[in-house]
Amino acid sequence: MHDNDGDRVEVDDAASTYGSGASLASTSITSSVLKYEWKHGRRYHSYQSGAYNFPNDEKEQDRLDMIHHVYYRLMGDRLFLAPIKPDDGLRVLDLGAGTGLWAIQLGDEHPGAAQIVGNDLSPIQSQWCPPNVKFVVDDVELDWAEPEPYDYIHCRYMAGSIKDWPRLVKQIYANLKPGGWVEFQETANTLYSQDGTLKPDNAMVKLMEGLVEACNKIGRTLDPAPSMEGWTKDAGFQNVKVDTMRLPVGSWPRDPRLKEVGTLMDVNFIEGVEAFTAALFKDVLGWPQDDVTALNENVRSAIRKGDAHAIFDYHVITGQKPL
Repeated sequence: MHDNDGDRVEVDDAASTYGSGASLASTSITSSVLKYEWKHGRRYHSYQSGAYNFPNDEKEQDRLDMIHHVYYRLMGDRLFLAPIKPDDGLRVLDLGAGTGLWAIQLGDEHPGAAQIVGNDLSPIQSQWCPPNVKFVVDDVELDWAEPEPYDYIHCRYMAGSIKDWPRLVKQIYANLKPGGWVEFQETANTLYSQDGTLKPDNAMVKLMEGLVEACNKIGRTLDPAPSMEGWTKDAGFQNVKVDTMRLPVGSWPRDPRLKEVGTLMDVNFIEGVEAFTAALFKDVLGWPQDDVTALNENVRSAIRKGDAHAIFDYHVITGQKPL
């Protein structure tokens, strides 16, 4: 398979199934010690409580760091696809910065960027970062009060977190300089296989269906990616482009880079399924604890079995504010 086309992902017939010895590929970024909420044995943000239904504790930070690496490798070791030159003194905003790795790496690789601001509900970003990088705690869905417009706004992995995407896209448009660029990076959260190996009764499918249902119930869609192009055009952006890449789950691809990405996606599900289901399945869908525990174990078993060649489509949508 090649990036940005519809080719099939070639299966490595010799790929071994996922073993119990695999571990997370990254280390936790130290979080600031502030007041947090605790539920289901996990730690959650307290500012704008309930706006984000996934934990922010060290275990989840490890997973987010790993997912940053997954997307970076999937995109051919690139942080962005928009035709920008950060070193030309650009002012950059990263919405939903998470642990801050994207902003920190951008600052390291492009010291000529004037300023890179990372925005998140949780203050879990490293305090050790390049001099042109800073982080703020804020809710991107509130009215923005930015001191000056940005040259480039980046928004990645925010599915399930936003109530009003069209409004957010319009706020992004309003806070860009003329000629500035926006970039969204999201998976289309419907798993599929190209060879029929992913069956409807696979626990991974059940997991994604439940997450979609729960996020729809709270009005924060888990699947904004298919609508992103339309929202971006409706807000007034021009030169809108959509790049689609295959994101495999499992070590089955032949391509070495996709094999690496897929193996880490295995870890993402095995280590992350508890965080995915804790609040949404118990609090929103009302599942009993025993049923949630059983689903989590079935997901881990399906991943370790490794016979389903599951794929997400990863969409990168870029657009430019008219001059």
